[in-house]
Amino acid sequence: MKKYIKIEQGNYRGQDMSGRVFPIIKDYQKFAGDKSGGFVTVDTSELSGFESLPKVRINVPSIADISIVPEGQYITNRDAVEQQAKTKDEIQETDEQAIDRIAGRFGILDEMAEAVSTSKVRAMIVSGPPGIGKSYGVERALEKQNMFEDIAGSKRKFEVVKGAMSAIGLYKKLYEHSDKGHVVCFDDCDAILYDDLALNLLKAALDTGKTRTLHWNTESSALRNEGMPNSFEFRGGVIFITNIKFDNVKSKKLQDHLQALQSRCHYLDLTIDSMRDRMLRIRQICRAGMLEKYGMGKDTEEDLIQFIFENRHRLREISLRMVLKIADLWKMAPDKYKHLAENTCMKPEGQN
Repeated sequence: MKKYIKIEQGNYRGQDMSGRVFPIIKDYQKFAGDKSGGFVTVDTSELSGFESLPKVRINVPSIADISIVPEGQYITNRDAVEQQAKTKDEIQETDEQAIDRIAGRFGILDEMAEAVSTSKVRAMIVSGPPGIGKSYGVERALEKQNMFEDIAGSKRKFEVVKGAMSAIGLYKKLYEHSDKGHVVCFDDCDAILYDDLALNLLKAALDTGKTRTLHWNTESSALRNEGMPNSFEFRGGVIFITNIKFDNVKSKKLQDHLQALQSRCHYLDLTIDSMRDRMLRIRQICRAGMLEKYGMGKDTEEDLIQFIFENRHRLREISLRMVLKIADLWKMAPDKYKHLAENTCMKPEGQN
């Protein structure tokens, strides 16, 4: 059962949080040592203005500066704060201007992916929330460069790697695509970013020197059995697609590793951090024809997008994948797709 707290007086990174209401994750804790006051850890996963962080610590003078409130007060406060932010955004940037800004970032993504695939750029890191089309743009650019290989039935010069990967697996994958013009794309393969050995291999592969040589200096039956050398020159390119915002990593050790990696790559943060930006990205992609294959009219398409917007806080995620899920339900049962979506795509009432 979720609990909700009101911050009577408190702040987050210098921003006043007084009057805000949050779902609580961890109860009040005093600061260590002689420092007065303490903090509470709260859930910000569905709130804008917190750099896409799922949870943050709110500093408060004392435990007396927080109070337990009902869920309804949280919902009212959340919607009021979002409306204020939306009004402020509308003054500063119209929806059309925001769509142009987002489209511009994805245009840069397409250009940079093409530059890696043509060996003009060695490596790129793409950061952004899940389900906004990061992978689609990169894979489209790589496939375009491999059109003739596909026609000839030759082996592609790129590979998209997803899921977990060990350091030895990384070494083998880089060896397989070590020739110039080859690209390894790590899509949501963040485990290698937390592995010291894997990170050191990546740093060697992306070194700015004229020659990039990778070494595996320990005995490995896996390499021996597959006839792979203990060292090789890497001349390919690397693309990372990740949900991690490098600037928000807390671990000092990991920060140092990621900074070393980032210094060897072009880093593109797609800056789609707010609920509004995600909804506008959905609108932009739908305008570009994402739903054309369903054969629904423009009025139906607009109605579907409006349905998503009105239920954005209940949907299990706000993403392009969710749009396609709901479009599939429309194709299955046009007259009751909303009812089906409420039961298959949304959190139960009261669960926020």
